Amino acid sequence: MLPIRLVKIGMTLGMILPSAIKLQKNLLLHPFSMKRRQILTFLGIAVASLLLAVCSTLIVPSAVTAQSNVTLLVSAAASLKDTLEEIKPLYQQSKPNVNMNYNFGASGALQQQIEQGAPADIFISAAQKQLAALEQKGLLLPGTRSVLAKNRLVLVVPKNITGITSFYNLKESKIKRIAIGEPRSVPAGQYAQQVLQKLDIWPQVTKKLVYANNVRQVLAAVESGNADAGLVYATDAKISDKVKVVVAADDKYHSPIVYPMAVVKRSKNTTAAKEFAQFLSSNEAKAVLKKYGFLLP
Repeated sequence: MLPIRLVKIGMTLGMILPSAIKLQKNLLLHPFSMKRRQILTFLGIAVASLLLAVCSTLIVPSAVTAQSNVTLLVSAAASLKDTLEEIKPLYQQSKPNVNMNYNFGASGALQQQIEQGAPADIFISAAQKQLAALEQKGLLLPGTRSVLAKNRLVLVVPKNITGITSFYNLKESKIKRIAIGEPRSVPAGQYAQQVLQKLDIWPQVTKKLVYANNVRQVLAAVESGNADAGLVYATDAKISDKVKVVVAADDKYHSPIVYPMAVVKRSKNTTAAKEFAQFLSSNEAKAVLKKYGFLLP
């Protein structure tokens, strides 16, 4: 069904054009005078203007409609879940016609999904490694890579556990299960392995390790008591009232914990994706990041 606006314009043209054509015919039956030429010129301009108005109505609204109905899919590290969920309605206040869908998981798993052709408009990793791999394969839109935030790695235990004051306590017999992310796919697990190796306690704790698919699963294992301790990000510990932070790992013991992001090259909504990426660097978004304990780059 045609929009009401188009119907009205069509009716207007239907009334004006026959009269204009009839007047032109009458004028053509008589020798031209200067006045008649002026009238014909005026009629020509008027008809052209009407046609231009119709064309504009047909073309412009369709472009606006196509632009307004955008759905963005953001693949992001699991540790960003609460932050991005809070940022979503803030962004939609200024972009009400942009729908946001999130795909949270381990950065390595998300990287593999993108490599295998899974849809994604923006990728936010918890380490540089995953974005670097995608960039090397030409899967990221050039010029869109940036760092969103930074984080810290902390040792957490259930709130009722006492007597744990450092990483070295993990060697003790009373600590039977230690949860960390799977180092092959979870950046938090990679950082945890680096710390335990730098402290020379990796061999003593290897048999106690319980591997999780993402950092939020590590947190859940400690919260439930299924693990006596775990290594998570400071931001994960901040949102839980069931664990306590024993100690933060010294930055010199692991690679920099950063959250790089970029627009995926095969995105069908690159303009909208760039706009959202820019919003994530705004003061409004930074305030939310700081609220959840992230460090700004």
